[in-house]
Amino acid sequence: MIRTAVAACFATVIAGSAAAAPLCADLGFAGLLANCNRGEIPDINLKTGEPLTEGPITLESGAYYELEIVSDGSQELALTGPEFFRAIWMDEIVINDLEIRPLAIDSVEFDDEGTIELSFVAIKPGKYYLKVPGTDAAAQRVDITIK
Repeated sequence: MIRTAVAACFATVIAGSAAAAPLCADLGFAGLLANCNRGEIPDINLKTGEPLTEGPITLESGAYYELEIVSDGSQELALTGPEFFRAIWMDEIVINDLEIRPLAIDSVEFDDEGTIELSFVAIKPGKYYLKVPGTDAAAQRVDITIK
């Protein structure tokens, strides 16, 4: 009796989370990394005194994203958001065609112009942010929601 109730409860949890997760029904051999499971996300631009991006970003839990962070080199700038970085599974970070497969990061920093590409799967639903440390300006922060 208890086993049946636990099994039914577990099946409901699995079915509910599977329905809300990936962007496509048939992930195939690639799983969450399948092409049909890739969401779009705007670039983040690090420029002195300029907004990071247009408006907030909304992600789907279970979907795969590639985020480009671009610095124009006008100033040494960083981007931090440890809570966001803990809510995603990082596939890789690409810098100058070099691939890094980290467990986790807290922030990235640019000493000069360049691009960092973060490839990840959004995992933990909630409200997060990425921001330029040491500033409270709204334009130097981007709010991110994982649904």
